Amino acid sequence: MNWAERWELIVRWSPQLWDGAMMTLQLVGIAVVLGLILAIPLGLARASRHWYIRALPYGYIFFFRGTPLLLQLFLVYYGLAQFDAVRESWAWQYLREPYWCALITMTLHTAAYIAEILRGAIQAVPPGEVEAARALGMSRRQALQYIILPRAIRIGLPAYGNEVILMLKASAVVYMITLMDIMGTVQTINSRTYQYELFYLVAGLMYLSITLVFTQLFRLLERWLKVDASRRR
Repeated sequence: MNWAERWELIVRWSPQLWDGAMMTLQLVGIAVVLGLILAIPLGLARASRHWYIRALPYGYIFFFRGTPLLLQLFLVYYGLAQFDAVRESWAWQYLREPYWCALITMTLHTAAYIAEILRGAIQAVPPGEVEAARALGMSRRQALQYIILPRAIRIGLPAYGNEVILMLKASAVVYMITLMDIMGTVQTINSRTYQYELFYLVAGLMYLSITLVFTQLFRLLERWLKVDASRRR
């Protein structure tokens, strides 16, 4: 098959590839946003000075960072269906769908990593800034809201950007539960065309293109936050 025929084949399957890319972006986008929301209380608890507050989030983070995403995905998709209480509950209408299982798993997985990023960022906030806030009469909640968290966001943003890109690449496993993301679409196309090398290359270029876009967006966001911080000074 020459390159003209290969290009024609790519164009023919481009609508399906586009749909697969949208599925991947949707899963990753929702998961990293929900994961960030879930990670905030987890990260704050991990940064606590009290061991009994740190213990539960530590166990959660240890499990999700210590086991593969694919295993977690199988535990949610196949494992929860083994319990009668789950199948008889209201949640079964969602848990029987691969999309929701993938989204839940990815959210829980990335929340563990983001929580550790946030913990490290909070602990990296210069103590002098916190002491200055307290000296101005701010309560602990006010210092957390106006000083610690905004500073921690700037510190942890590069690591959060890396986590988003890692989740993009990790999302390739969701085709294992029949979801038609980029890899799922490419696997289907390969089974019909037998052009494995061509469409795996296309999938790689799609992931690289999305990664490039994410990288540029986070660079712009980092630059904007630095400019915004300098203006406030």
